[in-house]
Amino acid sequence: MNNAVNSVGTTFKKWVASAWTDIAEIKGITGPDLTRDTIDVTTLASVGGYREFIAGFRNGGTVTLSMHFTRAGYDLMKADFESDVPQNYEIVIPDAGATAIEFEGLVTELPLTINVGDAITMDVKIKVSSEPVVSSGGTAAP
Repeated sequence: MNNAVNSVGTTFKKWVASAWTDIAEIKGITGPDLTRDTIDVTTLASVGGYREFIAGFRNGGTVTLSMHFTRAGYDLMKADFESDVPQNYEIVIPDAGATAIEFEGLVTELPLTINVGDAITMDVKIKVSSEPVVSSGGTAAP
């Protein structure tokens, strides 16, 4: 039996005035792309000539939103770009448990793409600050 989840129905939300608010016109979400630093602790006595590593800091990575341009969406993301305070965001996946990934982040890029014969799009980049939290049920307060 296959347990794949269809992406239709996935939502991206922002915490606004004590409530989660859907961000409209999202075509795709990439991330968060979690990474981890390693610290090289190799010595001349390391066994077998292999390098040795210990764990370093974790990084919540970046979330990229591929979305159609709307003035409301642009204004919201522009306000977040201008803010020096991380904002609360949530990705809700339409699986049986309504898996939610909540994180704080800073909008770091807000490019527009305008091409002949295409819809105007934005590929908003949000740098994740601290640990993304995965839960079930979605839409809990941050």
